[in-house]
Amino acid sequence: MNWSQDELSKIDEADDLKIAPFREDGITYGTPTWIWEVVVDGSLYVRGYHGRRSRWYQAAVRQKAGRIIAAGVTREVDFEPVEGSINDRIDDAYRAKYGKSQYLAPMISAQARVATVKIVPRENF
Repeated sequence: MNWSQDELSKIDEADDLKIAPFREDGITYGTPTWIWEVVVDGSLYVRGYHGRRSRWYQAAVRQKAGRIIAAGVTREVDFEPVEGSINDRIDDAYRAKYGKSQYLAPMISAQARVATVKIVPRENF
């Protein structure tokens, strides 16, 4: 399943995404963590500020699912690790959206790039 353009626009404009991967039991959601998001080619991406050490990232790649809360909506989602050249375009999206922030440099660093996750809406919900 893909995001609708309307959903992506609302999420991107609200800039309030909270991510909550499942805990080890695969049923209970973790504590929602506020995180920067970007949209590239109709897909939603996030990165771990502390790279692979980010707790939410570790849970997301281990459990592969959870939920997000954004733009006043809660959605069940799947998490897919991202590698390859798409990261260059994700970097550009971070620069365009958060270019004036002092936190931009860590979000486009090699450490954060290896902790990039694509968020995909789940069909079952």
